[in-house]
Amino acid sequence: MSLIGETTGAAPGAPIGDLIKDGSDASFVADVIEASKAQPVIVDFWAPWCGPCKQLGPALEKAVAAAKGAVKLVKIDIDKNPAYAGQLRVQSIPAVFAFDGGRPVDGFMGALPESQVKAFVDRLAKAGAAGGSAIDELLELARESVEMNDPGGAAQAYAQVLQAEAENLKALGGLARLYLHGGDPERAREVLAMAPEGAKDPDLDGVRAALTLAEAAPAETTEFEQRLAKDPDDHEARFELAAALAGAGEMEQAADHLLTIIERDRAWNDEAARKQLLKVFEAAGPMSDVAKQGRRRLSAILFS
Repeated sequence: MSLIGETTGAAPGAPIGDLIKDGSDASFVADVIEASKAQPVIVDFWAPWCGPCKQLGPALEKAVAAAKGAVKLVKIDIDKNPAYAGQLRVQSIPAVFAFDGGRPVDGFMGALPESQVKAFVDRLAKAGAAGGSAIDELLELARESVEMNDPGGAAQAYAQVLQAEAENLKALGGLARLYLHGGDPERAREVLAMAPEGAKDPDLDGVRAALTLAEAAPAETTEFEQRLAKDPDDHEARFELAAALAGAGEMEQAADHLLTIIERDRAWNDEAARKQLLKVFEAAGPMSDVAKQGRRRLSAILFS
């Protein structure tokens, strides 16, 4: 007996029709491809004249209902809707395909025992539930790759995240920072532009801050180095040298110069060094060694 139209424990008051529905070639993209980017979708290709289909259908519906919303089922009559069955090279029915992330990941043909159908659905439900942890694992892999000075490995991990979640802020921010550190600010800007408007994330904000520092940085440092060699208390020269270093990505050296100014004259030029230092911390990343060590030193100076 069909379960369509009944209710299940998938969600309070959610009709089973939200999880099990009749599909068509016209609705395939929305019902299967796009829907599977949020949760796994099973497609059951069948026909009214197919005896084994009448055995398999109820078993699939029962297993999907028991999964309590972790998986969806779309049933497609191939006599009325032959296009996608043809693209997937369905040669006999029933034919079942599991879609996840917009593409087919598993499937079988023929009627299976109910226990095997349940195992198939449960396996797919677990894979879908693990999607979030898989993203977290890839982000952690990227972070470890950065720490090990392996930008290629980090970039590959971020790219895998973005294939699954095109607007993942952590991956976008991390990838943009990789391009910036690799000397490719234009690619960094392109990645930043992929983030949703108004999106806030420490890495995104940090890359934006670093790009702003780079745009405002002096191109030459020789003059400022010579001035400092003559007068270590030439705060203007030290400030401009720090700006040039920050623009070149040398955040630790830039922070050191700015902290030196603060240590010698914290009120110089309306606390310009302290304000610039905070921009350097943001560009380096709030959890970077530059920011953490710099804040400790700044506190020691201000409260000494």
